[in-house]
Amino acid sequence: MHFEKIDDYLKRNKISLQGGGQDKIKDQHEKGKLTARERIDLLLDSGTFTEIDPLATHHYHEYDMQKKKFYTDGVVGGYGTINNKNIFVFAYDFTVLGGTLSHMGAKKITKLMKHAIKTGCPIIGIMDSGGARIQEGIMSLDGFADIFYHNQLASGIIPQITASIGPSAGGSVYSPAMTDFVIMVEKTATMFVTGPDVVKTVLGEDILSDDLGGAMTHGIKSGVAHFVTKNEYECMDYIKKLLSYLPQNNTEEPPKIKTDDDPNRLDHNIINIIPSNPLQPYDMKEIIHSIADDHKFFEVHELFAPNIIIGYSRLNGKVVGIVANQPLHLAGALDIDSSNKAARFIRFCDAFNIPIITLVDTPGYMPGSNQEHNGIIRHGSKLLYAYCEATVPRITLVIGKAYGGAYIAMGSKNLRTDINYAWPIARCAVLGAEAAIKIMYRKELSDSNDPESLKKQLISEYSEKFENPYVAASHGTIDNVINPAETRPMLIKALEMLVNKREKQLPRKHGNINL
Repeated sequence: MHFEKIDDYLKRNKISLQGGGQDKIKDQHEKGKLTARERIDLLLDSGTFTEIDPLATHHYHEYDMQKKKFYTDGVVGGYGTINNKNIFVFAYDFTVLGGTLSHMGAKKITKLMKHAIKTGCPIIGIMDSGGARIQEGIMSLDGFADIFYHNQLASGIIPQITASIGPSAGGSVYSPAMTDFVIMVEKTATMFVTGPDVVKTVLGEDILSDDLGGAMTHGIKSGVAHFVTKNEYECMDYIKKLLSYLPQNNTEEPPKIKTDDDPNRLDHNIINIIPSNPLQPYDMKEIIHSIADDHKFFEVHELFAPNIIIGYSRLNGKVVGIVANQPLHLAGALDIDSSNKAARFIRFCDAFNIPIITLVDTPGYMPGSNQEHNGIIRHGSKLLYAYCEATVPRITLVIGKAYGGAYIAMGSKNLRTDINYAWPIARCAVLGAEAAIKIMYRKELSDSNDPESLKKQLISEYSEKFENPYVAASHGTIDNVINPAETRPMLIKALEMLVNKREKQLPRKHGNINL
């Protein structure tokens, strides 16, 4: 009798491993896609995956659904390790009814999310879904709502990462958007609230699926995708690399590693990265690579709003989040997209105990009716809010220009940044010298017999009185003007000084950031 029960168990277990069946698995492979189980095996340390709810099924009979019952019910999930660290994972299984979400599928996902929150482990979702299961009606929508609620519960408690590898439509796009990082695979991943057919019907607009919501569209235009990868294998590598910089949860510090890179290493060539002509662009990433351990920088959101750079490095083995203006794009000016991009990154770093290094070279906020009409005031304020709210160690270095509101927004002293440095070539002021002179001395310049000569004289005087970093240093808003060659050791010393920083805030339910 016992043997029969064991045989029955083995049979059911074997069936559950087949998903929607061999034909559906073959179809998935012919599309150039891995199955849900293959993806999990690729991501996790070998042999560590333990499945939860492998025998779950739906319980509906309408539309002949009793003939379409499959174990796992379209979601494979459980726990295991990545580089020996515990994680939870779920993957939509496209071989089962197109990966549509059922009430039971949602129940499985939220069960894993609850476990992840209680145990303080990151959770990874792998998307390949046709959206809500129509045959289940509103119960499928209720399932999505439950997932969204648990995304909110997990936010700021554990890292949440989404790998978008197939289609995601309707409700299945909002949960990824609520997670901390979204990685999309080129040519196979799509995300949209309504697909091309609905767009055609409602608006009469012809658009291809990839153009509407493909990986590059979301990487460059919408900013939904933090990373775009060439294939599923690269996608999994990105997740592993990302996790190597993150703590398990908000009560832990990010992982520190030993490094052979001398914390006192000098770079006498770093100043030569900056052109002598302040109007000439340069690549801020060269400076980031110069100061980072082993010259390594893991960039986030590289394709979106490239006028600001965000990402992770290590300084003397300790993880830091880096926010930096990028003079190669829009001269490093702040606009709507860059403000949103940097603000969310700062808030993530703050939630997960990651110190923030800010490198400044910006002429200001982007002018123009397009920016004003689309809400640069509202969106730009998010950057201010994020810096003001952050309590992790924060260090700001002004490298070049720091003008106007952008000087304030990029981690200035009065936003409660801990340490503010500047290079000798830094220029901090309400306006650049030339623009300021044109406003303050308009009449004198128009009345002058030699306006160009007078202009040069006035610019020189203004720069000496207001722009140079020693003026800011005399007021204590710059803690020190430092030798560019000593940037790395000075940042590391400041981080070591701030290692035990504690900052209390007044009790409140939450602030009201201008979303």
